[in-house]
Amino acid sequence: MATWYELRQTGYGFEESPRRIRTLLGATVVADSQRMRLLHPPGGRPPFYYFPESDIRTDLLKPSGHAETHADLGPGSYWDVSASGKTAEHAAKAYRQPPAVLSDLAGFVTFDWNSMDAWFEEDEEIFVHPRDPYHRVDVRESSRHIRVEIAGQTVADTQRPRLLFETNHPTRYYIPLLDVRLDLLSPSDRRTGCAYKGYCSYWSAGAGTEDIAWGYAFPFAECAKIANYVCFYNERVDIYADGALQERPAMRPPRPT
Repeated sequence: MATWYELRQTGYGFEESPRRIRTLLGATVVADSQRMRLLHPPGGRPPFYYFPESDIRTDLLKPSGHAETHADLGPGSYWDVSASGKTAEHAAKAYRQPPAVLSDLAGFVTFDWNSMDAWFEEDEEIFVHPRDPYHRVDVRESSRHIRVEIAGQTVADTQRPRLLFETNHPTRYYIPLLDVRLDLLSPSDRRTGCAYKGYCSYWSAGAGTEDIAWGYAFPFAECAKIANYVCFYNERVDIYADGALQERPAMRPPRPT
């Protein structure tokens, strides 16, 4: 039997969401709805929020001269959004002639995530991209003996890791700072964000090992237990769990997990 994740690899899904969603430009609420829809694109990518037109401040929208046709969703209609003395060009979008399987999409409007200034799910601000209700992240304390090697040299050794289990990702081993050879690592300028865990910084371990480890100084509340822990890319280092060398997962796009 195909899993929900496998089904999502091949087509779009459009479903109701019970959560109240708001988006702001400056200090102005541009859209506020308790009748949201989520558009799930194929490939397990993050979903998109779609607002019913009646829950949008349409007086803040002005038709844009931008035109673009989506290969799967059809021609798009675009609007500029102006509020609080600011204008976000082409920030609102709707598909008026979607394929029959997504016919309901015609009555909804989405907003470009990065063009807006803030997003709220109920009364909590959310970051990076909409959260997928089918995406789960769990952090568990463990007594496994975890040792990490880079080019044959041990860079971390602990018996008190925290294991992070995330939907459709390899297990990640988060290691206390005191159990990491920080003298072998150098801070990187790279910073990235995760919608489920927060914003993280990176370390490198010399030429060819740039951004090979990362950590969250201030993770979101749901993942508070990984604060100030260090995690290494399973795909690029040798990790031993209770003495057994773990198989390296296939390389994924460079994003923290």
